[in-house]
Amino acid sequence: MNPPNLVTLRVWGDFACFTRPEMKVERVSYPVMTPSAARGILEAVFWEPQMFYLIDSIRVVKRGRWISIRRNEVTKVVSLDSAKTWMHSPEKTTHVQAGGGAADGTQRNMLALQDVEYLITAEVRLTPLAQPPRDNLGKYLREIEGRARAGKCFHRPGLGMREFAADFEWEPDADAAHTRRSAELGQPVVRGEEPLGLMLYDVFDPQARSAGFRWLRDDEFAEQTADFEQSLAGVKKGQQTRRRKEFAADRLRSNAPPLKPQPLFFDARLRDGRLDCHPERVLTSNIGGN
Repeated sequence: MNPPNLVTLRVWGDFACFTRPEMKVERVSYPVMTPSAARGILEAVFWEPQMFYLIDSIRVVKRGRWISIRRNEVTKVVSLDSAKTWMHSPEKTTHVQAGGGAADGTQRNMLALQDVEYLITAEVRLTPLAQPPRDNLGKYLREIEGRARAGKCFHRPGLGMREFAADFEWEPDADAAHTRRSAELGQPVVRGEEPLGLMLYDVFDPQARSAGFRWLRDDEFAEQTADFEQSLAGVKKGQQTRRRKEFAADRLRSNAPPLKPQPLFFDARLRDGRLDCHPERVLTSNIGGN
């Protein structure tokens, strides 16, 4: 029997690219959706710091076909310092020269997928920030279902990349939806096991994400500033200016320390068209939360 806190979305689109990290210059997609891409789609529909998703499984309805795309890209990125300079003195900013034939432009190839469809099933859990009875699983499950049925999202979800927009639809039962869609497409559910090799699970540890975060209140923000100014007593003026710049760039704005990228990989296997990717089953670390 499935746990009561599972949700399922059917997602599909014309193109998808779930980039392998070892081939990010000229992108090459994994053959199926990755758990991190599935999480991004769900969080685009609904997310709050009091809850988080653990991807349970991804069912492949339409695997798609490989397509090679040649694209104009850039070799530079806009730095934070350049953005700050532009805000105050636009004339002092050197722009990135994008486009075909531009100084900072280049052409790169991408091996992507065309015409894909998946069923994402995820477990919804509460973070320690949840305050029962106001924050409860039933509340978030109803909100997720309501938004998905109405086609609402905070930003348009993408199939691995923002430019590859994903359509989505609520499904009450993943197995029934898989069987129904296979019949509608006139193709049987693929049986048997297919090893996909080492696949990126996520760039952030699910255990760290389970803690959630809360934005600092105005009084906490002011107290942080006051404590810092007090620490400057007796410091030379030149050093004060340097430390104020460092403080403004690095100061905490939430009650959680910044998450550092920590790529996690797992042995991906398709069994009867289903990719098992619950972290408690495919990863060795224990996942927290309620």
